[in-house]
Amino acid sequence: MKTKVGLFGIGLDTYWAQFDGLLDHLIGYQEQVKNRIAGFGVEVIDAGMVDNPVRAREAADFLKSQDVEIVFLYISTYALSSTVLPVAQKLKVPVVILNLQPVAALDYEAFNQLGDRGKMTGVWLEHCQACSVPEIASVFNRSGIQYDFVTGYLQDEEAWKEIEAWTEAARVAAAVRNNRLGILGHYYGGMLDVYTDLTKQSAVFGTHIEMLEMCELKKYRDEVTSDQVKTKIREFETAFDVAPDCEPAEIERAARTSVALDQLVKNRNLGSMAYYYEGESGNDYENIVTSIIAGNTLLTGKNIPIAGECEVKNAQAMKIMAEFGAGGSFSEFYLMDFKDDVVMLGHDGPAHSAIAEGRVKLVPLSVYHGKPGKGLSIQMTVKHGPVTLLSVVEGKEGIFLLLAEGESVAGPVLEIGNTNSRYRFSIGAKKFMNEWSKQGPAHHCAIGVGHIADKLGKLGKILNIEVVQIC
Repeated sequence: MKTKVGLFGIGLDTYWAQFDGLLDHLIGYQEQVKNRIAGFGVEVIDAGMVDNPVRAREAADFLKSQDVEIVFLYISTYALSSTVLPVAQKLKVPVVILNLQPVAALDYEAFNQLGDRGKMTGVWLEHCQACSVPEIASVFNRSGIQYDFVTGYLQDEEAWKEIEAWTEAARVAAAVRNNRLGILGHYYGGMLDVYTDLTKQSAVFGTHIEMLEMCELKKYRDEVTSDQVKTKIREFETAFDVAPDCEPAEIERAARTSVALDQLVKNRNLGSMAYYYEGESGNDYENIVTSIIAGNTLLTGKNIPIAGECEVKNAQAMKIMAEFGAGGSFSEFYLMDFKDDVVMLGHDGPAHSAIAEGRVKLVPLSVYHGKPGKGLSIQMTVKHGPVTLLSVVEGKEGIFLLLAEGESVAGPVLEIGNTNSRYRFSIGAKKFMNEWSKQGPAHHCAIGVGHIADKLGKLGKILNIEVVQIC
């Protein structure tokens, strides 16, 4: 189902009888705006032209009934702020004010040769969008209404890129709010930074938290058939570069767990999950959790991100990155290379295969560091080029987004059966490490491809939470 975004234009009804054709021209411009926004894959709920306080109330009721995520306010000409305030007050969603002229610059010579000051005034009013901008801002500031501007002209691609980013942020906000995040097992004992307030997570993001039991996963695993295992192994061989030293028994064990995970995700309608478990050596649950990495990586690559060590906050960050189409791989700080001025990040456990540099390797590990057992693991490097790091941080004042833009660069990595990559930042490795850490995130973060800080900033405004960008 497409995300709904609202649209209404504003004008002044006094003008319509004074200037022949003005209203028709403005409605035509608004239709262009509507069609262009609809082209971004959202459903545009158009409340039409609002040109007096009565129409404002009607538009507010209509848009409210449609449950829009955000609303675009198109300034078609000068309009009274009294026609804007009722809509914003009723909707209580972010308002993006479109200050878009029909053209980049008026043809002054042709305009001044019209010879009729009445006609000239009508043409001017088609182009005086900027007149209402400070008035609307003044009223919104004094009313405590959240808003932002996009300024440009109707064929201004830079402006449309910004509008598209707003629609993407609205879509991601809706996706996160409708997400069901499963928690399987428990926190890694002693990782105090990872612990989080689940109520705050639901309050800020709207995410439903689904508590899961290992015995349910075991039940599905016990029911897996040999044909399902064979099918899953073929999926492994397609998705991964399976190392020749992977034992057939380990591949079969991981495949069986992967099938069970798929069933758990399907039955509980999960869009993401955080997990961790230890248990007594040799028990059934340990057998499951030590064979879970390959299946979790497949799910993460399908934009159902799985975060290890029960890092709920990072499962949220990974989901956000996935919904933006950036991937979102589970990472922590590995080491620093001061000679090359890079920071290395990676992790054992699930990775996002869609953002790998080359094929993802499935390799055996004789020991999971800091965890019980042994089994198969994932080795990959994030695609070289621009990346964005995202952390959902729970600070003293509440939850906020922490992000940084950098580059994944070529160079030696640790061939230890983990994901790990080299990252370079504009402020240098030392300053990045200090400034990032001072914000108080958990030691995990989500890494996605592309520079999407602007989109994340817009998401923060829609969620009404702070966004801190390091670089």
